[in-house]
Amino acid sequence: MPFKDTDRYQVAAISITHIAIPHLLGRDFFKDTAPTGVTFAGIASIQHMGLCLRQVMSNAAVKLEKTAVAREPFGAEMNSTKACAPYLGIVVVQLAYAGSNILCKLALEQGLSFLVFVVYRHLIALLILAPLAYALERNRRPSLSFPLLVKVFVLATFGITIHQNVYYLGLDYTSPTVASALSNVIPALTFILTAILRMEKASLRSAKGRARIVGTIFCISGALVFTFWKGFLLEGFVKRPLIEMHAEGDVHHKEAWLKGSVLILTSYIAYTAWLILQAIICEVYPARLSLNTIICFFASLQSSAVALVFERNAASWRMDWNLQLLTIIYCGTVISCLTYYLLTYCIGEKGPVFAATFIPLQLVIVGFLSAFIFAERLHIGSLIGAFIIIVGLYCALWGKSRDSNEEDEKSSIMPCSENFVSMRACQP
Repeated sequence: MPFKDTDRYQVAAISITHIAIPHLLGRDFFKDTAPTGVTFAGIASIQHMGLCLRQVMSNAAVKLEKTAVAREPFGAEMNSTKACAPYLGIVVVQLAYAGSNILCKLALEQGLSFLVFVVYRHLIALLILAPLAYALERNRRPSLSFPLLVKVFVLATFGITIHQNVYYLGLDYTSPTVASALSNVIPALTFILTAILRMEKASLRSAKGRARIVGTIFCISGALVFTFWKGFLLEGFVKRPLIEMHAEGDVHHKEAWLKGSVLILTSYIAYTAWLILQAIICEVYPARLSLNTIICFFASLQSSAVALVFERNAASWRMDWNLQLLTIIYCGTVISCLTYYLLTYCIGEKGPVFAATFIPLQLVIVGFLSAFIFAERLHIGSLIGAFIIIVGLYCALWGKSRDSNEEDEKSSIMPCSENFVSMRACQP
């Protein structure tokens, strides 16, 4: 590397000591004789060498400081991007789920068996995730012990086998509107269960605790207003629907309505348990691709066993190139691969309550998509409910962000930060 002018002079002064130091050592140890001026020159050159070395070290310190200052905006930008990633990821998850709701609604009307659908979508996800997990995480994948494998098996049982199959069974007895409305109990159930398990803390004495509680109540209330309070009709965005849909069957029968609601609530309880259990497992097994691969593997086995028992019609297993196959491919790639990974990431970064808080957003997205695709006319209650949901989301996320800031401050002081819950009981 080329030297600056000042660096050249300093290097030259230091190189004089190559003559001065041997001369002084020779005079003391080997009794060499030399003029007095050379001796004083050697001593002076050694002193100058010390000054030059101090100057070089000072210049190096200044350069390092300038480099750190120059890199600080880049580091701040990276930290800002990392902080925004969970929020962007969870919104993408809700958009993807909204699209799957539209497609599944159409495919199930055309005769797609939900039992076969659950099996095929997770088989597709398994074929995609397995090579990715092997290629990207084979060198940093933690060891998988038998107790941890049992936990992942239970995770797949709650989150996929029970939740999805019971959910679609409940739709046979009730309507998608009721199912969407009941989904908004998930944030409340998640918040209550995590508070009982001491995974989340929300005190009424603190502003952030009150904000999280009020935000959760607002999210649920807004979703219920969005669904059940109609009001006057607004002018439709689309006069003619892009896709005609005709609901069949009497879903308003009292007994069937009650049975369907109980089944759907049961599926959401299983989904809530899945969110919480996944947060615990992510603490001890952070390889997200590998974790989702194992979940899809167990879900495929469990769902196949259930489908073989209850769906014995061979025609239901045969797929043609139509909307049903498109729905299976979309849900297998986008939902079971992309959104499962994003959801695992968001839960690992922000916790299960954060992921559950955004579930009411899905109802708003589906409502507006239905207005464009199916020409459904929105009511004034839909707009008011959407506004309440947005206010609730803001309150809950504000309280959650205050908790995250306090945890970051504690982690910068303490050598180890506290986990969501004591991990002694769930160590593999």
